[in-house]
Amino acid sequence: MERNEVKEEYKWKVSDIFQNDDEWETAFVALEKSLDFEKFRGTLNTKENVYAYFKAEEAFSAQLLRIYLYAFMRHDEDLRVTKYNAYTARVMTLFTKVGTATAFAVPEISALSDETLDSFAKDELFREYDYMLARIKAQKRYTLSEKEERIMAQTGEPMETAGEVFQMLNNAELNLPEIEYQGEKVRLSHGLYSVIQNGHDRAKRAEAFKLYYSAFGKILNTLATTYYGNVKSDIFQKNVRGYQSCLDMALFHEDVDRKVYENLLKFVGEYTPLMHRYMADRKKEMGLDELHPYDLSVPLVENADLKLTYEEAFDLVVEGLAPLGKEYQQLLRRGHDERWIDVEETEGKRSGAYSIGVYGIHPFVLLNYQQTTHDVFTIAHEMGHALHTYFSNANQPFAKAEYKIFVAEVASTVNEVLLLKYLIKTRTEKKLKKYLLNYFIDMIRTTLFRQTQFAEFEQQAHAMAESGEPLNKDNLTELYYGLNKKYYGDALTHDEEIGTEWARIPHFYNSFYVYKYATGITAAIAIANRILTEGDKAVKDYFGFLAGGCSTDPVSLLKIAGADLSSEKPFRAAMEEFKNALEEFEALS
Repeated sequence: MERNEVKEEYKWKVSDIFQNDDEWETAFVALEKSLDFEKFRGTLNTKENVYAYFKAEEAFSAQLLRIYLYAFMRHDEDLRVTKYNAYTARVMTLFTKVGTATAFAVPEISALSDETLDSFAKDELFREYDYMLARIKAQKRYTLSEKEERIMAQTGEPMETAGEVFQMLNNAELNLPEIEYQGEKVRLSHGLYSVIQNGHDRAKRAEAFKLYYSAFGKILNTLATTYYGNVKSDIFQKNVRGYQSCLDMALFHEDVDRKVYENLLKFVGEYTPLMHRYMADRKKEMGLDELHPYDLSVPLVENADLKLTYEEAFDLVVEGLAPLGKEYQQLLRRGHDERWIDVEETEGKRSGAYSIGVYGIHPFVLLNYQQTTHDVFTIAHEMGHALHTYFSNANQPFAKAEYKIFVAEVASTVNEVLLLKYLIKTRTEKKLKKYLLNYFIDMIRTTLFRQTQFAEFEQQAHAMAESGEPLNKDNLTELYYGLNKKYYGDALTHDEEIGTEWARIPHFYNSFYVYKYATGITAAIAIANRILTEGDKAVKDYFGFLAGGCSTDPVSLLKIAGADLSSEKPFRAAMEEFKNALEEFEALS
């Protein structure tokens, strides 16, 4: 389907940002001409001047983000449109210019004594910037000279190249082969691949699996080189700034203790025998001599999938999230009615789904909706992101509105858990209940176990490169294949193709992002269970978390909602949730 065939009500309303391209162009040119921070150079040693700089930089950044997001979203509507490729390139160049022009600021402010920075942070004038000042103080040991910071700022744009190349290969030039589907020869797409893998035609799943990975296999050397380029960019920044490792660098930027990452790998690793048990259950349930990777997405209960139209799916999401209250449900409806959401899969459109926020306007959501249970939950997931952004933007000043990525997956997963528990509770038919339990088990498998596997892959791949071992298609595939065996066990037949799965994961180009899905579902299970057992008090605390933005460190924000990731309790509770669902599923078999 081409984009011009989609009804307007199913396209996001990007004109809420700028009415049209001409208005965007005018805004871009005006902002580019207004780039002038030189007047602040050498003056950032008084309270008044630091405050004035913060306000000026904030005003510029707010407008730049609007300009960027318009270009980004237009680009994602159809990656084949070169006009918007050019728009995004121009904006990225401006980002680099801004970084260069403001490179003096943090070194100048960092040169102030700790006592001075502390006094600023306590001053009412800096109420909006107290957390920012605390982070500048903490960052002192990694801050370079002004000249060096200017150089680093200019590296920002070229360092994005690896991810941009991957996106172009993955979305526009992968050259996926044709497959016969429902009586017609059609081009395999990311969305269609997902539909087939969730289907009950095993021969078709196997065929699609082979064809899909063959496309990646033909450019595997290129993809390995591209990914290695991304890792080398991380290593360069780590070395220049003096972090101990790329992982430490990523965790520092999130203000998250390394122990959280290590505990995640530790506790999930401890419970992998449960995953092996589930693989054996799945193999038995499906009556297979061999269980293959293309057998893992299909529901174990036939003819119980929620095949709903988009409108039906959205109504179900609103209904299932009733424990969050009427205000939350009304905001969901507003997002639907005011066209925050881009719904249909179309030619050239970016694959997958995401939510993105525009401060002072509203969030937007990109979907590629298909009539599967997974996509029903994707609506709940992405609207969780959107309303987290909505509450944060509505309650925090610009400087504190953008919450840390570490907590970005919590609200989305709370929605999924609440919706799933609602369905399990209200659907009494044994067949459907068994199906929903299986879905819950697979949610934890894919969001907690699988993302932790990804996290371990990233950690080890970076460690290999940091120790001087070049990354290539062979050692990356060997690493991934070994981890797949560790996490899934002997009940799964590990096809050769699964070793190359690393080559198709977009999030690997946003290094050390994926573990946040795993910590996110861990926190979400704790929060959702508290909402369901404690009611209004838990909802109020949860809204306090949603409204928190980055007003303090993310681990502390989660504690407000009742999820203390500094302890082992939520990790073990999440694993017990998996175990209980597995036992209940087995009892129904």
